[in-house]
Amino acid sequence: MIINNYNNFFFTAIFLLSCQLDTPPVAQQDGINQSRQTAITYAIEQISNSVVSINVTQLKQQQENPFFDPFWGRFFPYTRTFKKGNMGSGVLVSPDGYIITNTHVVDNATEIVVTLRGGKSYEAQLVGMDNLTDIALVKVDDSDLPFANLGNSDELIVGEWAIALGNPLGLFDVNHQPTATAGIISGVKMDFGLKESGHVYQNMIQTDAAINPGNSGGPLVNALGEVIGINTFIMTGSNYSSGSIGIGFAIPINRVKEVAEDLKKFGKVERSYTTGVHVQAIDPVMQRYLRLPTSEGVIITDVEKRSSGERAGLQIGDVILAVDNRKINSPKDIIRVIDEGLHKVGDNVTLTILRESNSIDIQLTLEEPKSKWWGF
Repeated sequence: MIINNYNNFFFTAIFLLSCQLDTPPVAQQDGINQSRQTAITYAIEQISNSVVSINVTQLKQQQENPFFDPFWGRFFPYTRTFKKGNMGSGVLVSPDGYIITNTHVVDNATEIVVTLRGGKSYEAQLVGMDNLTDIALVKVDDSDLPFANLGNSDELIVGEWAIALGNPLGLFDVNHQPTATAGIISGVKMDFGLKESGHVYQNMIQTDAAINPGNSGGPLVNALGEVIGINTFIMTGSNYSSGSIGIGFAIPINRVKEVAEDLKKFGKVERSYTTGVHVQAIDPVMQRYLRLPTSEGVIITDVEKRSSGERAGLQIGDVILAVDNRKINSPKDIIRVIDEGLHKVGDNVTLTILRESNSIDIQLTLEEPKSKWWGF
């Protein structure tokens, strides 16, 4: 009898112990659930409703040879115009339907369809786009829409969390919700200029969060769920034929804010300015005649009265070697550097000039044009 009672007690203890092992206590379950709620899940929860997919119909042109003969094709070129679909991502930045995306997503679009999380779709209108920075603004006609909080890309820390959201490979359109990938900020202030597209990318954010075709125009966010950049392009494998290899780039949101503001007001980015400074490229004859120590740079041939150039102290005969630390060899170089820097009226640029064999830096203010002259 004593043995039976002992056996019953033993098996009961084993049973209770096994129940404890199979079913964690409530406190333990709460701890596990809390551990699943990370900074990344919080950020995704904050931003997801404001991420959209964008599908467009674009007009494309392709040169063809109607005679299928290389010789006659040169004399009778034929350009075929056709429609082609394109997809990308975007992010709502206001409750009344303004959406930021990339220019290359909506360029030449005849139709733009925006889909929100949950599957509701709108026909969108193009407000404006800027080819130089690859930023575009579109709008849907609605109100009280969820919109993203925009962060400060000047405060980014290399190594902090970065989450990319969007419509990679059209998956948003299948599931009616954005796809998220996580990584870190791998680098900041990365400069690129893609000749084939004409886009200029400066101070770009590098991330190893996976970005794939369809992610273009979507947000890159920090651990607070704030948009810190617009995902734009990736480095791929050989011949640019593979997907993400962990090197993606986003346009800093502070730059996006400036461009989007102009697009909303004017439909384009205003870059007209004047300095009152006229320059000429230096050729070997001019170098010998003026006994210049270098043929690099451009020489100032005139400085208009009461201009910003005169107030800056620029003189005829000064040689401009660089603008904002970028070397100059022609008047077009000056315009290009200022445009690529997204400078506007009121901004200062730094000129490195050569005067009597001395190199000095001078701050020059870009002014609003008052005559037919603009730029340099």
